Amino acid sequence: MTHPSSITWVHIGDLHMDEANDWQSRNRLAAIVAEINAHIGDAADFVYLPGDNANHATAEQYRVIADTLASLRLPYRVIPGDHDFELGDLAHYDAAFAEANRPEVEVIAGHRCIFLDIVSAGAGGPDFRLTMHHRNRLLEELARAEAERQTPVVFMHAYPGDLAADGEDIARIFADARVAFVDTGHTHYNELLNDGRVVYGATRSTGEIEEGGGKPGFSIVTLHGRVPSWRFKKTGSDWPFVQIVAPADIRLVTRPAEATQVPRPGEVEIVAKLFGGTTQPVLLSVDDGIAQPMLAVSGTALWSLRITLDAGLHRVAASVGTDRDMVEILVRGEADIPRRGVPIAPGRDLHSIGAWPEHGIAGTQLGPNKNGKHW
Repeated sequence: MTHPSSITWVHIGDLHMDEANDWQSRNRLAAIVAEINAHIGDAADFVYLPGDNANHATAEQYRVIADTLASLRLPYRVIPGDHDFELGDLAHYDAAFAEANRPEVEVIAGHRCIFLDIVSAGAGGPDFRLTMHHRNRLLEELARAEAERQTPVVFMHAYPGDLAADGEDIARIFADARVAFVDTGHTHYNELLNDGRVVYGATRSTGEIEEGGGKPGFSIVTLHGRVPSWRFKKTGSDWPFVQIVAPADIRLVTRPAEATQVPRPGEVEIVAKLFGGTTQPVLLSVDDGIAQPMLAVSGTALWSLRITLDAGLHRVAASVGTDRDMVEILVRGEADIPRRGVPIAPGRDLHSIGAWPEHGIAGTQLGPNKNGKHW
């Protein structure tokens, strides 16, 4: 069976690196780097840092970040947040990270990754805006993705709904270009949005955490072709770790007419990705039925199994060792494909999917820009 190209990245949330708390984020980052090196390896393509890297944008804070990342075996990609722009420019940020680590665009496995700066056009703080350069470049890269039949993915510090200007225009540009996923920082909490056209993700801050008892971790994001999957992992929790990557969970469906997102009744291929070594097979169960072993896809970290599913909503679980992932997959015939209207207020967090405990989302929005304390 031929599978679509997959891209996977590890998202380490806003570091807010600061000596004022005895470099707490340094220790947390070092622990995450050690786990990635030991267990993820080349099952991921890169590590992503979504901005607010240095809490006060000082050269010393950036030095500590760069030194801690030096042992990371995967490449990393970084974008700026408002804290990186605290001094009114990105000079220390640019000096700390080589250009290879802060590209504007990169194509990986048929996915065009577009990295945006939404801070340096503003007046500082959360005055998020796109420069004309970045807006024009965004349009150019999305056009290239369409011309070359690539899946576009966007990385930016905050949701379009957080932009001080043109937020709805940007979100509609994403929707019209069929952007598969937009990965952000800024919230300090885990969250997924689905505005009916585009899925947006945000991952718990590494340096300033209120949700989850203050425990740090990271998310793993995979696009299997155009199908998004997202799951959070607490630092120090057990390995191996498994993630169902196709078909889409019903919460993340944006293209209901596509059988990769809403499969048709009959034989359906379930695909999972395994992170961490094990001699055990990945086991698959449907609607709490008897678990069956999945088959490893040679030369990849993927496992798959073809099963028969009737029309309706099904609970599909993949497990290995002590870990278990569970998604809900909607199966519909061609006469009953779900309908979608024109998106209203796209790119805003009113489209949050809410709590999803199995994937590490509390749904409480405990961050300084919403329901959290001020750090």
